[in-house]
Amino acid sequence: MENKKSYPILFAILAACLYAISSPVSKLLLKNIQPMTMAGLLYLGAALGMLIIRPFQKHKEEQLERKDLPYTIGMVVLDIAAPILLMLGLKISNPENVSLLNNFEIVATTLIAAIIFKEKVSKRLSVAIVLVCIASIILSFEGKDALKFNKGSFLVILACCCWGLENNCTRKLSDKDPLQIVLIKGIFSGAGSIVLALIAKEKMPELKYILYALALGFEAYGLSIYFYIYAQRYLGAAKTSAFYSLAPFIGAIISIAIFQNIPNWTFFVATTIMALGVYLAR
Repeated sequence: MENKKSYPILFAILAACLYAISSPVSKLLLKNIQPMTMAGLLYLGAALGMLIIRPFQKHKEEQLERKDLPYTIGMVVLDIAAPILLMLGLKISNPENVSLLNNFEIVATTLIAAIIFKEKVSKRLSVAIVLVCIASIILSFEGKDALKFNKGSFLVILACCCWGLENNCTRKLSDKDPLQIVLIKGIFSGAGSIVLALIAKEKMPELKYILYALALGFEAYGLSIYFYIYAQRYLGAAKTSAFYSLAPFIGAIISIAIFQNIPNWTFFVATTIMALGVYLAR
């Protein structure tokens, strides 16, 4: 019985750790890969990775059915929009700020779960949402020019809203085969983003950068989503999102280490407020 409770939490935390590397490494790759192309390659990498591990799946999972089609379509469309918005925001923002702003996904996921899908939200979680919102607002304004709004942060928040709705669509499918869900996400969302990149006339990167992006997609999107769906099956969308919120903090630490940027004081104020919000969300 204890394992049934602890394993979903472990899966959610593992998903967070795998995703944490995404923002800083994507920021590096965006020097050589344009945003829509990058978003597409990340999801295609997730799909290719799942195809590799599929033969090793030992137990049979329930497959998607025709009745699941509306949620599946919603999941794919939102998974096209969200990473493109994230990459556009990341390209013009500090990666440590973007990593922390990813916690706004908790707000979006929880509010949508409560309002549309009628999941119960406790008073404690409501306070957590308010704190994360306050921290997100602080992170959305640039340091010295306190009243200058950061357009990159706005794009990241829009991405989080898309992923918040997508999380709830995925929650409706979480009893089905996670590997099949990740494959569908990866193939259709990845292909959709690449088509948009071609329409926008983005230049295709060198082969080595394509391979880097595919590898990152397998680790940060494929395996991460795979474990996230398993966690959702037992914890629900809102609770899983709360544990997953470790990812932005890990990502921020990695970003600071890689880029060696010392954030301004607003970053540390926002981090403190957001950490309290995440703690209350558990």
